[in-house]
Amino acid sequence: MTDERSTDFGFQRVPPEDKARRVRGVFDSVADHYDLMNDLMSAGAHRIWKRFTLALANLRAGQRALDVAGGSGDLAAGLARQVGERGLVVLTDINAAMLRRGRDRLINAGCVGNVEYVQADAQSLPFPDGSFDCITIGFGLRNVTDKAAALKSMHRVLKTGGQLLVLEFSTPVAPGLKPMYDAYSFRVLPWLGGLVAKDADSYRYLAESIRMHPSQEVLLDMLRAAGFGQARYHNLTGGIVAVHRGCKL
Repeated sequence: MTDERSTDFGFQRVPPEDKARRVRGVFDSVADHYDLMNDLMSAGAHRIWKRFTLALANLRAGQRALDVAGGSGDLAAGLARQVGERGLVVLTDINAAMLRRGRDRLINAGCVGNVEYVQADAQSLPFPDGSFDCITIGFGLRNVTDKAAALKSMHRVLKTGGQLLVLEFSTPVAPGLKPMYDAYSFRVLPWLGGLVAKDADSYRYLAESIRMHPSQEVLLDMLRAAGFGQARYHNLTGGIVAVHRGCKL
């Protein structure tokens, strides 16, 4: 029987107030190797998934975008190119080490003047209602303690007519893919994390967190419950990853 006063941290059940601390510890540990590990873990496919997400954003010059749990800033950099000098992108992350890494990468890439950085919790975003034309969250929602609260918070700060794009690992749907994906996730990923980042446990958690994340249809229902209209999703790489979209009507 599940304790309603607990939440998942990978396959463990922990008090809700403890999950954020543990997730922070994971990303404090992996921040320095985050980009290299993304390339190794996905064989570079994460770049294709992010390009697809950015194509869906399709922002115009002068618009405003928010990248939540933005990690090292890949999506934010693409959004900054779309909105141009007259626009604004705000990159947020609850983890200070990841936010610093994202800021440094974006500055080195020449993204200055139209990007701001805010350390913030996705569950209670510190922005006025209706602030952004588009919100993205890439591979971050599964680490949020209260996903429903985060979706409602993002809905609140989105402008009417704006869209949310959730890029996240999901449930494989291609025939025969799941057994191979499980073997890779639980054998190769921790080994790779131990070899490169010297932290097998954090990558074991990341593999477990993917399995605990809502399926495509469940997350679709969660977007609708948070108030998003025209909600739908796109499966990528056989459902290993999905992009969920919702509009504020």
